[in-house]
Amino acid sequence: MSDPAERLPLDLLDPSTVRKRARMVAIGAVMVAAAFGGVVGLIGGSVAGLITAGVIALPLLLLALSEARRHVWLEGTTVHVRAFGTRSVDLKTATQLDLLVTDMRGSRTVGLFVRGGGKAINIALAIYAGTGGREQGIFQLRKLADVLASRGDTPGLVFSELLVAQLRAEARGMAAADRPLYRLGSLAPTGRMAQKLHPDAVSKFVTSLD
Repeated sequence: MSDPAERLPLDLLDPSTVRKRARMVAIGAVMVAAAFGGVVGLIGGSVAGLITAGVIALPLLLLALSEARRHVWLEGTTVHVRAFGTRSVDLKTATQLDLLVTDMRGSRTVGLFVRGGGKAINIALAIYAGTGGREQGIFQLRKLADVLASRGDTPGLVFSELLVAQLRAEARGMAAADRPLYRLGSLAPTGRMAQKLHPDAVSKFVTSLD
């Protein structure tokens, strides 16, 4: 069994912030479920209203609980995510690498979406609101860049160069809005909860960097 000390945490937000976000999702779920349940209850009776509220609330509450329990880490070349269970994807042999941008409640998250062995994991690289935000640490970005470069294929090298460029921007003291991850995430159209940037667009952007 691997030594836990070899695990590199990849959780972008601290536990208290994650719990706060999960509580907001749970509260929103209850409010939405109550509203729909109330409408159905007026038409079909209290039992129908309660059933409707339960059907709507349950998956959203499970999502909130999953987010509160979620923990991501890198161990060797493998990324693990734990919520109710644990999923793992080896970055070195992953069959799919994409840049995933999610836009929720005024915050835009830029993540590395990886798929392999029938499993998929989204590694949050940065989250931005306005012109500021939070990004993965220097050691985390460096380690991810090294693992991706070790793949030796074009997708791995593209993402490795992107993360190295992000490290260079941070070393130069560039503002968040001028860093590669922010600029690349800004290319995604607004109004969509989650979307993958086309690989050609990512490659073109990385090629244009200094």
